[in-house]
Amino acid sequence: MSKLKDLVLNIAQLTAVISVTVLKKTKIFLEWSRGTGKSFIIAWFMREMVIQMPRASFALVGSTYQQILARTLPSTKEALEKLGLYEGVDYVVGKSGKKLGFPEPFQSPERWENIIHFSNGAIFQLVSLDNPNSGRGLNSYGIIGDEAALFDYEKLYNNVKTTNRARKEIFKKASLLGAEIYASSTSLTKKGKWFIDAEKLAKKHPETYAFIKASVKVNLHNLRKGWLQEMIDEAPSKVILNAEIFNIRPNEILDGFYPQFNNTKHCYTKYNNDYLLDLTTNYTESQLNSLQDADIIPDLPLRLSIDWGVFLGAVTAQKLHKEFRTLKTFWVKQPKDEEDLVNAFCDYYANHPNKLLYLYYGHDGNATIRKNSRETYGDRIVQLFMKRGWNVVDMSKGKPPARHNDKYILLNTLLKETSSSYPKMTFNEPNNEDLIISIERAEAREGKNGIEKVKKDEKNQSMKQQHTTHLSDAWDMMVYEEYKDLLDVVHDNWSLPITVGQL
Repeated sequence: MSKLKDLVLNIAQLTAVISVTVLKKTKIFLEWSRGTGKSFIIAWFMREMVIQMPRASFALVGSTYQQILARTLPSTKEALEKLGLYEGVDYVVGKSGKKLGFPEPFQSPERWENIIHFSNGAIFQLVSLDNPNSGRGLNSYGIIGDEAALFDYEKLYNNVKTTNRARKEIFKKASLLGAEIYASSTSLTKKGKWFIDAEKLAKKHPETYAFIKASVKVNLHNLRKGWLQEMIDEAPSKVILNAEIFNIRPNEILDGFYPQFNNTKHCYTKYNNDYLLDLTTNYTESQLNSLQDADIIPDLPLRLSIDWGVFLGAVTAQKLHKEFRTLKTFWVKQPKDEEDLVNAFCDYYANHPNKLLYLYYGHDGNATIRKNSRETYGDRIVQLFMKRGWNVVDMSKGKPPARHNDKYILLNTLLKETSSSYPKMTFNEPNNEDLIISIERAEAREGKNGIEKVKKDEKNQSMKQQHTTHLSDAWDMMVYEEYKDLLDVVHDNWSLPITVGQL
């Protein structure tokens, strides 16, 4: 491994390095926006751990193996190369480096598919929190976590943090022995509260913890000219721009349209990690299709609900006996259109054996495409799906829109799970990140006909739309259509006056 020469760090990266090397802190939290240099500093910490502790074992943690494969690993490899470490020479991924003369670690793994093996015998085990066995048996000398605001903290604690206990006399002077480094942009959902709350620990225990906040402004000299203005112009919304680029935490929505939605209770992660492990050394984006999802019931039909407009949002689900399982979100915007949305769905689910699709859409889908034509937008999209080999049941043709207040009552009653006779509402979290943000940030107000969803952001042309109310509208339509009869069955329970947030 070559020595570093003329290494230039921005102020945030330098602060992180000083926190460990000079101040001897071992719990480092980096709340850094996109473009701040997270990938580089993660690679720097990896390199330092490897150099300081040859043949030791470390954990590189992600919320899912898919996240590690698609996001963390490519950027980490690129950053390691900038630091003088080359794949195939200084390390190998997904296999042992024994044939290249690499010494084995103190504790060799039984399987190498999720291992980065370095030339001095040190290893990083890729640990996905969606797999309870991923970190089992690991006695680690240090932990690095990427996209940490997405972590399930209980799983992080049980599966990873408890393994960070290894020590050897030869490493007693290593500044990174037992260190934990967690990096992430600020949290957009309530799930990341544990990461944000670490700032309180840093204030309470400054001798051990460092919580370092930074925005893209500290790293502009390393970014392509014009990149920041592009991010400002193309941001999905002001909330996303502030969070992802300027590291400004979003305000919590207090009076929401879905007060009973709870990320911990309603969301899950279920990837086919055996399939993903086979892609570790070489994969293409097209391989990240429905074969990576372990929550799909092969013999059940799929359900798709579309919110029509300049922005086309769609939500995919399956209806089980006691569960309504939301599988994945799709969306396109102009100049892309319905055909692009259909193709994205059909490409992703090409391997699903049951080609029966139940289709739902809003009242805009019942509008005719042209004057003097009886063909509706709904008819057109049905034809597009049929051309791709799907049999379609149109569940929304000619149906009027439902009242907001009825949706509010029904959806929150289902989400509250007050009766075992109600189906559970569940969401594949990694596949529905945009939908979950749409749900958590949907506001409510008292209207003349009861509680209404606040839709003002849909009309704000300065805001891109996947985190406004479009996707939650698509989810509403499908769930309401499937379970609206419950409104009559238990009407007496809902006859009392209801105010925002009361349910």
